[in-house]
Amino acid sequence: MDSKNIRKKVIGGLAWTYAERVAAQFVSLIVTIILARMVLPEEYGVISIVTIFIGIADNFVVGGLGNALIQKKDADQLDFSSVFYFNIVFSLIVYIIIFILAKPISWFYGMKVLEPVLQVMALRIPVAGINSVQQAFVSKKMEFKKFFFATLGGTVFSAIIGILLAYQGYGVWALVAQYLTNALMDTVILWMTVRWRPERKFSARRMKGLLSYGWKILVTSLMITLYVDIQDLIIGKKFSSEDLAYSNKGRQFPSLISTNVNTSISKVLFPAIAESQDDLEKVKQITRRAISVGSYILSPILIGFAAIADTFVEVVLTSKWMPCVPYLRIMCLVYLLQPIQTASLQAMKALGKSDLYLKLEIIKKVFGTIILLITVFSFHSVLAIIIGSLGAEIVSTVVNIPANKKIFGYQYREQLEDVGASFFMSFIMGCIVAGVGTVKLNTGFIFLLQLFIGAGFYILMSYIGKNKNYFYVLKIGSEYLKKK
Repeated sequence: MDSKNIRKKVIGGLAWTYAERVAAQFVSLIVTIILARMVLPEEYGVISIVTIFIGIADNFVVGGLGNALIQKKDADQLDFSSVFYFNIVFSLIVYIIIFILAKPISWFYGMKVLEPVLQVMALRIPVAGINSVQQAFVSKKMEFKKFFFATLGGTVFSAIIGILLAYQGYGVWALVAQYLTNALMDTVILWMTVRWRPERKFSARRMKGLLSYGWKILVTSLMITLYVDIQDLIIGKKFSSEDLAYSNKGRQFPSLISTNVNTSISKVLFPAIAESQDDLEKVKQITRRAISVGSYILSPILIGFAAIADTFVEVVLTSKWMPCVPYLRIMCLVYLLQPIQTASLQAMKALGKSDLYLKLEIIKKVFGTIILLITVFSFHSVLAIIIGSLGAEIVSTVVNIPANKKIFGYQYREQLEDVGASFFMSFIMGCIVAGVGTVKLNTGFIFLLQLFIGAGFYILMSYIGKNKNYFYVLKIGSEYLKKK
């Protein structure tokens, strides 16, 4: 595929993927706000504990083989069919294990409701086994428009189900229903819209080749999930489900914002670089653009969100969720560093450097685990644990920087240039927005004023300073509209 075609597919892919994430983010945000008003914090805490175990199990099913299919240049029908059947059998085995472990897990946490909730929510695992192959096929073909309809359809349908059941007083089961229907509808819509169907053939030899690449991605993904989830497991056990709900709610909104941007970058960047993996200069250009644009979009949102955290929680979630404010602010800073890591790690995977990807993650997680253990045993405080996660994220970013230079010549000065201006403008904007929050007026009015001033100031600074990312985003939007 030549440079022009790759650029067109990247622009089109980013447009559809950003549209998918923005639409999903908007619906998810509305649903989260509504459910947070209707469901108690301790019920959210139960779901938080259950999703930890589902997430770990999910990694075994979707962690590496989907990436292996995308990375393999000549992946064909036999490869996709082999992975499809392997995933079905393997996901059923994983589900049975989770079903059996549900009882001892509920006993460990002293919550009887965990057992049936975990057994029902784990039904998502076989669905994820099918969905991961569909996602790999769509990403391989860079047909990101299909993700838009599948994600939006699943999000909207599950939102309706969740809200209706919460209104009827089903509590934790409303959250379970929303979780399951989202995954199921996403998979059904992709099945109806994607051209690919499995054939009745399987190759153990092909699976061996895919697993040789995929197991490293799987282990890395599993390690990342365990590292993130061990924090929640400790909070849920050492403190309470309510404390876990507050810390999770503090993470939820920054994560929602960051994940939408980073998922867009990852979905488009990985297959685009996989197509250009023989040209390191082109890989560097694509990676730099992804980091630069990702930081430009994400920095003002997260820093601005940290500045308005108290007014946001009071106006949107109500005062019962105010204990989550300090966690929310810290997590905004944690996720601020994500675009830098996301783009470079996607480049490593696409270049087939899954061994280096694994080694880097081991180093990061060793440092992160040490920091976590220090905060857990030295301070009897959830806030200390969350602050420790910020320190771990800074270490992770620093560890990535030399690898970027070594693999495709991404110099230190260039890495600083690609994020520096966005960080600086966002910091100034955040200080102004925080100052507005001190004015003694109606909280709802102050909240709207902060949003308006923050967005306007950032755009104005971008225009006056002739920020290259500002004009690039405008150019992508213009080209895409002309294309349509």
